[in-house]
Amino acid sequence: MTHDGRRLRGSRSREAILERTVSLASVEGLDGLSLGRLAAATGTSKSGFFAHWRDKEQLQLDAVEWAARQWTELVVAPALRAPAGVRRLFALHEARLKFYSDGVLPGGCFFFAVHAEFDDRPGPVHDRIARAMRDWLKFVRRQVDEAVALGELAGSTDPAQLAYEIDALGEMVVPHSRLHEGQAVFAHARRAVLQRLRALCPHPDLLPED
Repeated sequence: MTHDGRRLRGSRSREAILERTVSLASVEGLDGLSLGRLAAATGTSKSGFFAHWRDKEQLQLDAVEWAARQWTELVVAPALRAPAGVRRLFALHEARLKFYSDGVLPGGCFFFAVHAEFDDRPGPVHDRIARAMRDWLKFVRRQVDEAVALGELAGSTDPAQLAYEIDALGEMVVPHSRLHEGQAVFAHARRAVLQRLRALCPHPDLLPED
């Protein structure tokens, strides 16, 4: 029992550190976060920190993994409760906007912050970030493919192009909401995707009018 309790405490400590790392990285990026800074921010001793991670790169990789899991739980999972097809595709976009507008992360989006750091820096962290972003775009495209197969998007729809547009409109909410448009950008991003989907949908009554 003592061993199990120690493992449970260790797991909770690790999760708390990763949660804090992802939160801070959404503002400052991953590379600028020193192990000492993170230890202080999480109230963890340096020895306790090194009990979880042998080096900074492994912490960064685990943070990317944690952020991907958070995204799945808070964006993907809620959208999957919507009916398959065009309604699920729009629900996915709305769940993303809610993630941002709720301020889940102080910087808005972990992946928006870190991809600019590592896009030109080959290595394991670059590769893990790239894989997470590819997986997301592939998931959006699968929802488009399914909507086309169900007859809820026109057969002439280009799935790769539409998935790219939806992702781009969602991503740009992060800098625009902070730099110059404030809350209005959420309405703009929602309306832009909604109008695009309604224009491609043979049964636009499946979607909200506005």
